[in-house]
Amino acid sequence: MRRREVLSAAIALPFAARAQAALSDGAGRRVSIPAKVERVFPAGPPAAILLYTLAPDLLLGWPRANKAEELEFLLPGIGNRPEVGRVTGRGNTANLESVLALKPDLIVDSGSTRPTYVELADRVQQQTGIPYALLDGRLETTPGSYLTLGQLVQRRERARELARYAEETLSTVRARCMAVPAAQRPRVYYARGPAGLETGLSGSINVETIEFLGLRNVAAETPGGLANVSMEQVLRWDPEVIVTIDQDFAAGVRDNPLWRGVRAVKEGRVHLSPKLPFGWIDFPPGVNRLVGLWWLGKVVYPERFPEDLRVLARDFYQRFYQVQLTDAQVTRVLAGRS
Repeated sequence: MRRREVLSAAIALPFAARAQAALSDGAGRRVSIPAKVERVFPAGPPAAILLYTLAPDLLLGWPRANKAEELEFLLPGIGNRPEVGRVTGRGNTANLESVLALKPDLIVDSGSTRPTYVELADRVQQQTGIPYALLDGRLETTPGSYLTLGQLVQRRERARELARYAEETLSTVRARCMAVPAAQRPRVYYARGPAGLETGLSGSINVETIEFLGLRNVAAETPGGLANVSMEQVLRWDPEVIVTIDQDFAAGVRDNPLWRGVRAVKEGRVHLSPKLPFGWIDFPPGVNRLVGLWWLGKVVYPERFPEDLRVLARDFYQRFYQVQLTDAQVTRVLAGRS
């Protein structure tokens, strides 16, 4: 069947007859929800993780297939669900025919609620006839996003539990960090990629954990998203702390003559963030960052975070990923993966 015919057939579905109620999504859009939501398509990685943590049984698949090293940290039968592509963000790969073929009751996205993404949600919903809910993916709105998603998929009680954890984490970690005078907060560079020369500018969702804790992002003079920078620029910034998600960069930076002059490298303050099954600081910028806040707080202010990170990690994985970690797994997670 050709694309136009597929989409026309979808629009012709008697969706109105199946709708139960119209609910507000994170962008304030009214979305008509079927009486029963049993199949949900995640528009991108943050949405997939958010949905997995709340209602894993509803998740149709993942924007990209999880790797073997990631699967052991996810529920059997859920973590290995198929790759379905993505309809939003970098490298969108799912065409609307493939979305329709999966027959979802609902499409969920989590991220920016700027007009561009509202227009995308409206367009996909109009073209497919499938309700499309857009949730605010900002870190500080995580509790509200859980409550909204809980209404959309009729899992209100668990949504309230996860929202409470998120609220307590956000308020506790932020209060401890913000008690440090601004002038005493370290200047932090976020390094992405094997060369470490991709970073997040001011307001980028990718550095939200750093900025949420009041740390001074050295790239904050320029607003924007992710950007490539030069080695000369990094030397001029001369950060006191480097946070990275790239294992190769972290392993080689101390022996790289280009980086030896950077203060964070000289003082041994290059920190590889945990990334199993999902990044604690970024990659993707989802609810996985909640446990990342504890990690980053302890990295920067160890005296203010006396808690045992192994205990915190085990608790987070039990609550959100619904898996029990062994001691060996906790060690591997905290090491930033092997």
